[in-house]
Amino acid sequence: MNNTTLITGATAGFGEACAHEFAQNGWDLVITGRREKRLDTLKVELESTYGISVLTLCFDVRDNEAVNEAISGIPSETRSQINLLINNAGLAVGKGPIDEGVIDDWERMIDTNVKGLLYVSKAVIPLLKENDNAQIINIASIAGKQVYPGGNVYCASKHAVDALSQAMRIDLVSHGIKVTNIAPGAAETEFSVVRFKGDQNAANSVYQGYQPLLAKDIAETAYFAATRPPHVTLNDIVIMPTAQASPVVLHKND
Repeated sequence: MNNTTLITGATAGFGEACAHEFAQNGWDLVITGRREKRLDTLKVELESTYGISVLTLCFDVRDNEAVNEAISGIPSETRSQINLLINNAGLAVGKGPIDEGVIDDWERMIDTNVKGLLYVSKAVIPLLKENDNAQIINIASIAGKQVYPGGNVYCASKHAVDALSQAMRIDLVSHGIKVTNIAPGAAETEFSVVRFKGDQNAANSVYQGYQPLLAKDIAETAYFAATRPPHVTLNDIVIMPTAQASPVVLHKND
């Protein structure tokens, strides 16, 4: 029986990189996202390149009904093989003082980063309980470790992910389900483009003057965490660029 991982937000960034990393190591995949065309393209690429099986599920993690419908519709053979959930879907929208915050931005972040993670986890955990060597990997952020200026609600949402990782570990330990929290620092993905609402120049400025993390760095870390011996769990991993000492301390070249 093949190992199978379910990855949310697989159409870009960390999620797409995780799909490639696990596929090249022989894992079958269930990949989810909101952009159906990207999912279909990725499925063809992964299956043709790595010879593994990929199931695509197109839904928005913010929609609990859609989450439940998609997960319940997974074929029984695949359901019996899912032993890893990577909760990757997440985003930051906007940056500025809390009193100038945009309510819609706040709701998008809370609904995706917190409620979406909860909806997917609640739907998938029953499958993990039935399978051996099961694990959940939550993609958090250093924003969940330390608050920075302008980060307010995004930081709060990622602090929630950090707390939920701890809570899941407590609630699921009797079922032998590992829970790993991965907290990346500055990483060059679509993250900043989304945060700055399509302003490419503003997004590019975030990564100028130093070498940020790449999506592949996080994917390799997730794969390492997922392949430890059954008696070993990496509970909490903070990973940052060498040039970054904290969310606000970056050594940039002139």
